[in-house]
Amino acid sequence: MTQTLSPDYIVLGSGVAGLRAALELAQGGRVAVLTKDRLDESNTEYAQGGVAVALSDDDEISLHFEDTLNAGAGLCDEQAVRVLVAEGPRYITELIAWGAQFDREGDALAFTQEAAHSRRRILHAHGDSTGREIVRALIAAAKRNANIQLVAHAATIGLVVENGRCCGVQFIDPNESLRRESRARAVVLATGGAGQLFAQTTNPSVATGDGMAMAYAAGAMMCDLEFVQFHPTALALPEAPRFLLSEALRGEGAILRNHDGQAFAKNYDERGELAPRDIVARAIVAEMERTGTRWMYLDLTHLDAAFLRERFPKIYDTCLRYGLDLTKDQLPVSPAVHYVMGGVRSDTHGRSTLPGLYVAGEVACTGVHGANRLASNSLLEGLVFGARAGAAALADALPLPSPAEAEAVEFDLADWRLDQRTKARVQELMWRNVGLIRRAEDLRRAVAECARLAAENVNERTRNFALLAKLMAEAALWRSESRGGHYREDFPQRDDAHWRIHSAQQLGQPIQALTQLSEPA
Repeated sequence: MTQTLSPDYIVLGSGVAGLRAALELAQGGRVAVLTKDRLDESNTEYAQGGVAVALSDDDEISLHFEDTLNAGAGLCDEQAVRVLVAEGPRYITELIAWGAQFDREGDALAFTQEAAHSRRRILHAHGDSTGREIVRALIAAAKRNANIQLVAHAATIGLVVENGRCCGVQFIDPNESLRRESRARAVVLATGGAGQLFAQTTNPSVATGDGMAMAYAAGAMMCDLEFVQFHPTALALPEAPRFLLSEALRGEGAILRNHDGQAFAKNYDERGELAPRDIVARAIVAEMERTGTRWMYLDLTHLDAAFLRERFPKIYDTCLRYGLDLTKDQLPVSPAVHYVMGGVRSDTHGRSTLPGLYVAGEVACTGVHGANRLASNSLLEGLVFGARAGAAALADALPLPSPAEAEAVEFDLADWRLDQRTKARVQELMWRNVGLIRRAEDLRRAVAECARLAAENVNERTRNFALLAKLMAEAALWRSESRGGHYREDFPQRDDAHWRIHSAQQLGQPIQALTQLSEPA
């Protein structure tokens, strides 16, 4: 199948952004969607809480706009946010027409509340499996389209750049373990985030930042990598994975308690459990440090048991698997890395700074999230900017490059797999030194150690993994203030006079400051 891969367009990634881009591109040519794992294995599939959209009768696009700006701590690109909230209803309505089944109350869509939203505007599916339902609907739509070729277990190992333009990819043929090259008019990068850079993360094992690293190596500009969102409430059991306990639990009334049973969130912010994620996460860490404990508790036992089982079936079943009944037991929680606000610089049409390379979803930095993503805006971003990236690639009508001259060669998968010792060292280093609370000395140590690890004689993917960690640590060291998901203990105040700017990193150049993101140079 992959031996005859000859698309007009290549999409990397099969989450919400990649699939929506593919469906847009298929209107103008043949599209190959490559993904390094199963088609349904992505961060999208793990999104529990829902998708934010101003569709309810008591909501307005202007309110969603203001809530997003407020959560973004002064660094949102307003042009990008306007696109997100204004076009969001259109793309959600389209998704429903394609068969996505969101939960309803009678005939009406059911909306719920999440932190930092001024209205109940969060759509959900099957209680707490929203991402999975969206991916299901998009994969079904893609399979119905004769112009889309879905290729699972085809890991991309590099972008092809000629004459300053991205014109294809090198990838591993999943059937024959061959290294192949495929050319196309354009490449849409939708490879997701980089949560696996950290030891404690809610992200699946595939979220290793490969797309970001490949784009950087190809010459694309990276922005705002210092802004990493720590989800406040990941399940904190030694024998359990860092399973995400959705924001929606607190939206429905869950209370954070310490080991003495005291509710503490309002001691740190008047909004309590519904403050933005960065504030709640730091409140939990502060309370852990104050009480000398390793976790806090999330308490839902005062809520109706039947409602909780119906509203959060996946969370309920997962907790039961580890001996916890969320209707009766308080759940041990502590923060974990959840989302990277920064990524490959993108304009509002998904164009990166490298011609021929378009980006969408968590791998991209449009500025829509600013310094701290508003809960449940990520799935909407994937839909809206995935479609816009596909439309821009069609509109730009770049010529089809000449076919690849290189023959397929045998490829040892050991040359691509992440070295586990290096991965573990980077993860522990990033968690301890570039985590929720940061200090200059720790950040310098992380930069130096990651640079050393990247320079070791390991395979290219492992070097990229360490290099991306170094870029993130460098950006965090550069920003001498605290803002959103970036908190510096040695610079604890937000400083709008000097730091209402974006970090920009590009191969072979020192870190720069940008005043806006919407239109790449």
